[in-house]
Amino acid sequence: MTKYKYNISNLDCANCAMKIEGLLNKDKNIKSATVNFSSLKLTIETDMECDVLKYVTKIIKKVEPEVSIYESEVKSENISNNIIRLVIGSILGILGILLPFGILSEILLILSYIVLLSKTLIKAVKLLVKDKSLNENFLITISCVGAYIIDKKSEGLMVIILYEIGKILEARAINNSRKSISELMNIKPMFANLKVNEKLETVSPKDVKIGDIIIVKSGEKIPLDGVIIKGSSKLNTSALTGESKLKKVSVNDIVLSGMVNVDGLLELEVISNYEDSTVNKILELVENATDNKAKTETFVSKAAKIYTPLVFLFAILLILYGVIFTNISFSEWFYRALVFLVISCPCAIAISVPLSYFAGIGACSKRGILVKGSNYLDNLRNIRKIIFDKTGTITTGKFEDIKINILSDKYSESELKEIIVKGESLSNHPIAKSIVNLFNLEISDNNVKNFKEHKGKGISYEIDDKKILIGNYKFCNSKESSESVYVNIDGDIVANIDIIDKIKDDAIDLIKELKKNNIKCEMFTGDNKEIAIFTAKKVGIDYVKYELLPNDKYNLLKKYIDENNEIISFVGDGINDAATLALSHIGISMGGIGTGAAIEASDVVIMTDELSKIGKAINISRYTSKIIKQNLIFAIGTKLIVLILSAFGIASMWQAVFADVGVTLLTIVNTTRILKK
Repeated sequence: MTKYKYNISNLDCANCAMKIEGLLNKDKNIKSATVNFSSLKLTIETDMECDVLKYVTKIIKKVEPEVSIYESEVKSENISNNIIRLVIGSILGILGILLPFGILSEILLILSYIVLLSKTLIKAVKLLVKDKSLNENFLITISCVGAYIIDKKSEGLMVIILYEIGKILEARAINNSRKSISELMNIKPMFANLKVNEKLETVSPKDVKIGDIIIVKSGEKIPLDGVIIKGSSKLNTSALTGESKLKKVSVNDIVLSGMVNVDGLLELEVISNYEDSTVNKILELVENATDNKAKTETFVSKAAKIYTPLVFLFAILLILYGVIFTNISFSEWFYRALVFLVISCPCAIAISVPLSYFAGIGACSKRGILVKGSNYLDNLRNIRKIIFDKTGTITTGKFEDIKINILSDKYSESELKEIIVKGESLSNHPIAKSIVNLFNLEISDNNVKNFKEHKGKGISYEIDDKKILIGNYKFCNSKESSESVYVNIDGDIVANIDIIDKIKDDAIDLIKELKKNNIKCEMFTGDNKEIAIFTAKKVGIDYVKYELLPNDKYNLLKKYIDENNEIISFVGDGINDAATLALSHIGISMGGIGTGAAIEASDVVIMTDELSKIGKAINISRYTSKIIKQNLIFAIGTKLIVLILSAFGIASMWQAVFADVGVTLLTIVNTTRILKK
């Protein structure tokens, strides 16, 4: 199954986007299709071997003839033609109403209707003929033509003028919202300075290979992940992490694509292709995020499909009721039905929900929180229990101090340090990395044989026929139990290492905040009982499970999920706990920057080691939900009130246009508050 991504143009209606998506998903050759109205993207999954772009375009043209899809980027729709058409039509209409020219005035009025209504009429007729369906264009057309027929010409003209003004303002507001959200993740590097035979060539990042040397000048974005081989500088990492504090880097430091070189000249050796680079992974993740739709968004999408036909049916029933059961004239009931049709256009509801989720995901991204979908963003507010890993999550995983205790006279301290560093340098575990860094020895590992990492226990390897075990007391067969790391050589415990793992600065505050919001906090760790309980108590976690292997964490979480009807989140480092992260309702990986396993396994990726951002993500989720509820209550409430008033003949076309276009604009403006909060 192959996934295809296309850009969409001339799509100005969220309801139309839902219809396109529905039709594509009905096609037997397409496994799944997602139309993202907020970002104007179309995602198709299919195993067809034909020209997919041509095939999909043919289907789309059946329901939306003006919509086109492209593989390349598409510029925002030019609304100047619509403005010119609006001005010409309005002038003709005003002249036709105000000037006493008799038949000439009538001709001017008809021309005004043609100029203003032609685009909407053509859309309505094409959709009715090709797809046998109704949409808002049909409702507006019937309302305006009907108003003209019953001699409410000025009101019909006013409806189409205000509708066109509203559509222009709506298009501008949506484009501005899309632009604001896109600018939040404006991290894509456009070029790389490739060093070739001591000369620089400006090339696309996609043309640079692993091992190539690139130069990053002051003020430029780093185009690809690399290691510094020359120079030092300060980097602005805010686009990736949301942090304003500059990061100091020098030779041998790894830097990531998307960071900005603030000062100095850096020479890098590239360590990943563009497709595998951090910036590309992030851009793909954010771009795909709104493909995973929340329940609210899915419900609105389904409801919109039957909404317009029902509205038209109710309008007919309103006329029949009035004519049969009242003494009011047919003309009056027909007018009330026309007002009813104008009010009922579903744009405000169809636009505000996906745009709100899009804004919420953008707001998270700006703060270094990557959310994989609007369904996960929506579900963050429903979390009732969070289970934390310890090392690298509650604690930094970067140990503050280290002490080696010699328990055998067979080896000196320097000999043991050399043996330990040779093995630990081959491990990616946070403890191993910290031991190597704190011992600070440059030693070759060429004579290390049969190295093996035992998850949750330690490591084993051989040097000069010596069999070495380094790990917890059980793994190394120690008679005493403690939080120390033990060293076993040829069956004898020769040393233990005392290490102090620092608790993250914001851990205590986060746990307090979560408890305040009635979210239960627990901790799963592979550490022994003493250190696990000490750490849990220090941060305020009441329940802790210790001495767990990765599969123990998985099985215990599975038991929780099976026994409890509540949303459970697991927070880990994204590597050792990948399976557990994937199992939880919402997997949150810490410090996932540049780590492929973290991005793949979790649903939310915190781009730094800051636990406090979990609280921020939950708050953004709640605020987004609040804005969506406000929009839905305001839009539906306003429409219902004006609908009732129209049925009693109180509301006119003026109120109807506000209930449609005005409400849509207000919900769009309200949605932008998510970005500004």
